[in-house]
Amino acid sequence: MIGFTNKKVVIIGAQRSGQAAARLAFQLGAQVFISENAPKEKIHSEFKKWVADNRIVVEYGGHSRNIIEKSDLVVLSPGVFKDALPVKWAKAKNISVISEVELAYQACPCPIIAVTGSNGKTTVATLIKELMEQSGKNVCLCGNIGSAFSQYVLGLKEKDYVILEVSSFQLETIDQFKPRIAVFLNFSQNHLDRHKDLEEYFEAKKKIFSNQDQNDYAVLNASDDWVRGCAEALKAQVFYFNSPKDLETQKYRNPNFLAAYKVAEILGIDKNICQEVFDNFTGVEHRLEWVRSFNGVDFINDSKATTAEASRWALTNISQPVVWICGGREKNIDFSVLKDLVKEKVRKIIAIGEAKEKIADIFRPVGEVEKCGTLEEAVKNAYQFAQKGDCVLLSPMCASFDMFKDFEQRGKIYKELVFHLNKNQVHS
Repeated sequence: MIGFTNKKVVIIGAQRSGQAAARLAFQLGAQVFISENAPKEKIHSEFKKWVADNRIVVEYGGHSRNIIEKSDLVVLSPGVFKDALPVKWAKAKNISVISEVELAYQACPCPIIAVTGSNGKTTVATLIKELMEQSGKNVCLCGNIGSAFSQYVLGLKEKDYVILEVSSFQLETIDQFKPRIAVFLNFSQNHLDRHKDLEEYFEAKKKIFSNQDQNDYAVLNASDDWVRGCAEALKAQVFYFNSPKDLETQKYRNPNFLAAYKVAEILGIDKNICQEVFDNFTGVEHRLEWVRSFNGVDFINDSKATTAEASRWALTNISQPVVWICGGREKNIDFSVLKDLVKEKVRKIIAIGEAKEKIADIFRPVGEVEKCGTLEEAVKNAYQFAQKGDCVLLSPMCASFDMFKDFEQRGKIYKELVFHLNKNQVHS
């Protein structure tokens, strides 16, 4: 671990990850300066009190170049682009710029199991956590799943394990980050509003393996051409999941289960524990989460589906006719890859958010599309249109930030709206 005592550390961004990074850097003895682009009223009052109590300097509504240029280290929150002005200022002065995940890694005493991929990260990370807990291991699940790594790292012991969900944003600015086991689930279009093209996005994902050596493990999806192609350049021991052999011999053919099972094999977890966990696994909140059945209509919350491929998974795995609520802030991905599936399975699309016009233009040739101004309106209209035996599915394909704080808030509001549907409200 590098020394932080009396180092001048600038934290860029004071949202969830930035707050955790600031607290960690302060606890490690650094002189912390926090720079947040949003106005002060957008920051949680508890964090503002912590800043005041510890006499930490913080600025809101912009970034001060002179402060950044005099720092020893700059730590980025995941939402800050790697080519943002504060990053350019720091790099021009040869100041190290790292991610919040890298900061936490440098203070972490225990092995890390890191999971990345375009889809399925939360489900696989959660499965691994349950497998390890059932086998008697102490684990901490954090990262992109919702709780920052920096929040927990000082409470960990050498015998513990960290299960870390990591995004391309977090991997872009790693330095020494070295997971004992690195899992790359799959690769498809995502975040093209941030990465200039697929190649840049892929290179960011691949960095999960960059510091591994022969004592570490890389777990790759054998059925994904992009992911499988990583193997030749890796120094770690390579293990594959979702191979033809897996599909022939394993009871569970869900690729998320197969990925978690491969990690369990590496860790020597008993097969009976795996079977018990898989048999009892009910999924994670906001990912194909069954909400309720109401007057013969099922409601599914898949708010975490922020890509076309994630929504493909939902549509493929629902057997009923679908009334599909989708839309939000798009990430420059190609929605048209779902046109054939929509034509086959979707009775009606209800589009919301900034992407609703694009969605309507793409899918009108293959099905009925309605545009709504709010999620509340979308839920009511979906229920009115749905017939007994249908499924109303929220699976947005888009980020949530045009209408909600995050995908969790979007999913929770959807569930509240579903539970408040009036029993006497007319539907087909």
